[in-house]
Amino acid sequence: QVQLVQSGGGFVQSGESLRLSCELSGWTLEVYSIGWFRQAPGTEREGVICLSRDNNQPYSIESVKGRFTVSRDNAKNTMYLQMDNLKAEDTGVYYCAVGQYPTTDCEPVSWWNFWGQGTQVTVSS
Repeated sequence: QVQLVQSGGGFVQSGESLRLSCELSGWTLEVYSIGWFRQAPGTEREGVICLSRDNNQPYSIESVKGRFTVSRDNAKNTMYLQMDNLKAEDTGVYYCAVGQYPTTDCEPVSWWNFWGQGTQVTVSS
């Protein structure tokens, strides 16, 4: 059974950095496309940055370009989200996810097969 376990997150000041980790068990990460999503209170979950299983060209939303980086370590079966220069509007619950097929987008959210448990990121201005 595929499971994703997240770690990282927390409370930071605006301009600081955080790194989230997401470890997959039950299968091998390299066969999956990977993605990071977030959900702020009262909003729908949105795709933030995603990476297809068959290339190294990430897709990200405009607001995080140049600040967020997605990466994977297939040997560790772990994916990462490096978040730099955080802003108050980045606050939310962050989720990792994997999908079975190549993708050029994070949307739709329903396309993704397995999800992490979520972790809170709070950025104070």
